Amino acid sequence: MHSILIIDDEINILTSLKFALEDRYTVYTTIDPLVSYEILNTRPIDLVLLDQRLADCDGLEVLQNIKQNYPGVIVIAMTAYGTIQSSVEAIQRGAYYYVTKPLNLPELFILITKALEYQNSAGNMDDLTRQLNSKQDIKFIIGSSKAISRIFEIVERIKDLDINVLITGESGTGKELVAKAIHYWGKRKSGPLQTVNCASIPYNLLESELFGYEKGAFTGASQKYKGKFQLAQGGTLFLDEIGDMDLALQGKLLRAIQERVVTPLGSEKNIPIDVTFIAATNRNLSEDVKKGNFREDLFFRLNVITIEMPPLRNRKEDIPTLVRYFMEKYNKSFNKKVEGITPSAIEVLENYHYPGNIRELQNIIERAVALTDGYTIQVKDFPKELTKNVVTSPKEWFP
Repeated sequence: MHSILIIDDEINILTSLKFALEDRYTVYTTIDPLVSYEILNTRPIDLVLLDQRLADCDGLEVLQNIKQNYPGVIVIAMTAYGTIQSSVEAIQRGAYYYVTKPLNLPELFILITKALEYQNSAGNMDDLTRQLNSKQDIKFIIGSSKAISRIFEIVERIKDLDINVLITGESGTGKELVAKAIHYWGKRKSGPLQTVNCASIPYNLLESELFGYEKGAFTGASQKYKGKFQLAQGGTLFLDEIGDMDLALQGKLLRAIQERVVTPLGSEKNIPIDVTFIAATNRNLSEDVKKGNFREDLFFRLNVITIEMPPLRNRKEDIPTLVRYFMEKYNKSFNKKVEGITPSAIEVLENYHYPGNIRELQNIIERAVALTDGYTIQVKDFPKELTKNVVTSPKEWFP
């Protein structure tokens, strides 16, 4: 039987939905996001019904945290009338779909059925991918430019070392991919990789998420909860957007890194930890230290090895390779056979400045593959802001 978690701050909605769904599914309910993470961490949840307007927390932040840390869980957002714009944002952040209140139960049943069918098919594809990856090297970083070749060299040298790594660079440059490469190419590849986005989780939730808590540590803590430090034992803890972490929490993180122990909330017991720490940021931490926004001692503790990811505008020779990769990816996603790209289209891509870096290029190719009515991507398949004021010249490029 599939399991569903309902997160809503209205008790009557929780009660009525549980009554309506419990004949078909195992149903868990909570009004507290902290408790929801506890349930997700200890129960095999398949689908979450999430209210976008919670009393003490932004539902979109909860959504982002769920998709970041429990990517296999389907999320359906619930919204009141008049908030469709925020519902669109929920879809953009990874929600499967949204439903409006008051809820239409027959439509909700249909939507849940379709969502779980989609999850099952996606899970089968993930199993196949894992089988393929077990038989070949996993490649995370794409490109052959001098800048990327240098990244490969550094990763190769440090992947088997228990050493703290700080990955810097603009948003969209692939910092998380480097963290994955260090983990899965190194000696800790058989251990877990736990990722925490420090910018997407409020301070009070982030502390619990990192260090865990004991039963009764605070209101709503009905069970013991293991934090990311403990869950990463024997593997790697990746702290993304570390520059956005609250100063008070930075001190607790420093102690954990220095002493290799954590103390869950509500406990006096120190738990030894065996993890490799990798942090990433798009901020200038040196400047943040000068301004008093980041602890100097933590900066030096994290900054043992620094890997600076180059922006795409500084590695444009990798664009053809990235384009081919994204074309193949979205051909599979959309069941299409887009086999090439015109010389003028590739020149447009090479002349663009990419404020969103590789993530922006990926979105451009996804859009082009989806919209093209033939087998070749052309300039007309690109958004107008990409092609305005661009002068192309004859140039051959073969896929």
